[in-house]
Amino acid sequence: MDVKELLSGLYSDQGRQNPYPFYAALHELGPIREIPNRPEHSTVSAVAGGYDVVDQVLRDPEWLKQSPPGWEQHEILRTFESSMMFINPPDHTRMRAVFAKTFTPRRLGALEPVITRVTDTLLDRMAEAGAGGAEVDFVADFAYPIPALVMAEFIGLPEADLPWYRERVDWIDDFLDVAGATPERLAKANTAAAELRGYYRERIAERRRAPGEDLISGLVEALDAGGVDLTEDELISNLIVLFNASFVTTVYMFSNGLPLLLEHPEVTAALPGDAELTRGCVDEVLRMQSPVHFLARAAPRDTVLHGVKVAEGENVMLLIAAANRDPARFPDPDRFDPRRAGPPSLAFGVGLHFCLGSAVSRLEGQLALPRLFARFPGLRISQQPVYSGSLFLRGIDKLFVTTGE
Repeated sequence: MDVKELLSGLYSDQGRQNPYPFYAALHELGPIREIPNRPEHSTVSAVAGGYDVVDQVLRDPEWLKQSPPGWEQHEILRTFESSMMFINPPDHTRMRAVFAKTFTPRRLGALEPVITRVTDTLLDRMAEAGAGGAEVDFVADFAYPIPALVMAEFIGLPEADLPWYRERVDWIDDFLDVAGATPERLAKANTAAAELRGYYRERIAERRRAPGEDLISGLVEALDAGGVDLTEDELISNLIVLFNASFVTTVYMFSNGLPLLLEHPEVTAALPGDAELTRGCVDEVLRMQSPVHFLARAAPRDTVLHGVKVAEGENVMLLIAAANRDPARFPDPDRFDPRRAGPPSLAFGVGLHFCLGSAVSRLEGQLALPRLFARFPGLRISQQPVYSGSLFLRGIDKLFVTTGE
């Protein structure tokens, strides 16, 4: 197959359910290839799946994120374009410096008992719901609530608000998919952004009246004291994007990882009490089942990237999930090996936009997975997993299991 056929296959229902054979075929064509023009790729001239190419572009601060045309007219795009995840220096540097101060070793240490408490509570609920062989939805009862509850407590959101919040996050994620910019999805994403902005304004007003120990309280205090270089609108945009990015990827780390781990019972049996193996499992799950499958970067000038010409302002589609299975860097890339040596995966990006919440996600995996398998050594999948259908954030949305109790 040529690149055009591969991309068509990737965007098909078959490709959305299992993109990895298409990534493997792309590797056979080389680390980067020119692509023909197509509606969803109006400014994309090449697709890269080779680890070294993707790593090089993400590390190069001159390769920039490009604002979509007409972004000023839409609430969701205005939110993106005033958050550190979607903009370039110097504004990116200014905003990231504010939030980087919150992800300190001290704060991570303070999250450990929170993660452990949340995990144990959810395991108790799973045991009750799964008594007598009843099915349990692993996503709804474990994979989703762990990062949602942890991040809600960290940021300062009431647990009771999470179902309402998640619905709006789903509307935004649908819009972010490669073919998601339909009028209907754009309208729902705009509604979600407007409602979330109003929601955060209410939380900020509450913290001004009664500060707490959460992230919103600390940032509002610093904002009002002139201690941070951030406007209130920018604070809200970053809180929306931060919460979304920090928990959706972790949900899929758990849900995508469970089928992979259960294929290796000798590994799951050894996880409790083996911190090194647990770290390796989390890293290998992220490599093999990256929640984020692609990013894009625009060329700063006319350039030649590994033999492919890219004009100034043209984008290269960077296939993170393909790069993480590049046979040139990961021998036998489709084999699960939690003790694998080699370069780090690109699941959380690298360079300027490296995911700030990656340490929290890894910590959640390292603390929760051993407790899961210690509590339910007979855990089994009872139905075929249901995937999101998105190529941008690919993950299992429904995963029914039995606990073995």
